[in-house]
Amino acid sequence: MQDHPSSVKLIDAKPQRSLFEKLTALISPEPENRAELLDILHDAHERKLIDADALSMIEGVFQVSDLTARDIMVPRPQMDVIDLTKPIEEWMPYVLKTAHSRFPAIEGDRDTVVGILLAKDLLRYYAEESFNVRDMLRPAIFIPESKPLNVLLRDFRANRNHMAIVVDEYGAVSGLLTIEDVLEQIVGEIEDEYDLDEDKDNILPVRDGKLGTRWRVKALTEIDQFNETFGTSFSDSDVVTIGGLVAHELGRVPRKGDVFEIDGFRFEVVRADARQVHVLLVEKLPEMPAQQAS
Repeated sequence: MQDHPSSVKLIDAKPQRSLFEKLTALISPEPENRAELLDILHDAHERKLIDADALSMIEGVFQVSDLTARDIMVPRPQMDVIDLTKPIEEWMPYVLKTAHSRFPAIEGDRDTVVGILLAKDLLRYYAEESFNVRDMLRPAIFIPESKPLNVLLRDFRANRNHMAIVVDEYGAVSGLLTIEDVLEQIVGEIEDEYDLDEDKDNILPVRDGKLGTRWRVKALTEIDQFNETFGTSFSDSDVVTIGGLVAHELGRVPRKGDVFEIDGFRFEVVRADARQVHVLLVEKLPEMPAQQAS
């Protein structure tokens, strides 16, 4: 006996919406530019429609398309390299101490990078009687300072490279980049072997032909160190780090691209996510003549 058609209850099964569709549903009216889109996403985060990690990753995707190799590279003075003009016994302890997985190989000068040495290939040094380190080198990849990070990430994935040497317009080595440096712009900080951890690396001068000297300052730099470097007298009674000072002055979490002045210094947020600022560009503003100041 067949069921009567009227006894069959039809269920309108709607397909699960994708993340993009869910985000689109949040956007009304449609944003006209990226800034408006980010404002809407921040509002969605405040209303707990998306969590901080999701917002940070979305912001990271935007940042990758805006930043270049120059913005996040490990500067030339901080590059750990091996010099092939010296005996392997001389630089092997340095390799063991720094514990990197790969090293740029130079010939006497940092501008003469002849290849990349993988630390694992040095195991053959202990296993073989005849060992030629030059035979172990992988080709070095050179990129301009102006290369966009989204293009670089695509190249890293396509060519299965993990490190690139950054050069300036004259072909001189400016620094290096690893794939982890690019990925952490999206997913957040990664404990990377080339990360700069020492206090002396918290504040680094930036070469700039158009503007005066500027400094790249890590947001976790303590205010005491900032005051000592720049001769300032910022108070650390409420906050301890320069990133905390910036957030305190703004009254919110700083966003990438924010530019503002504090007591004669110009601050620009270079890297930040939904939770905190990571890197700032700092420039000391010229002092106004006394008659203008009055």
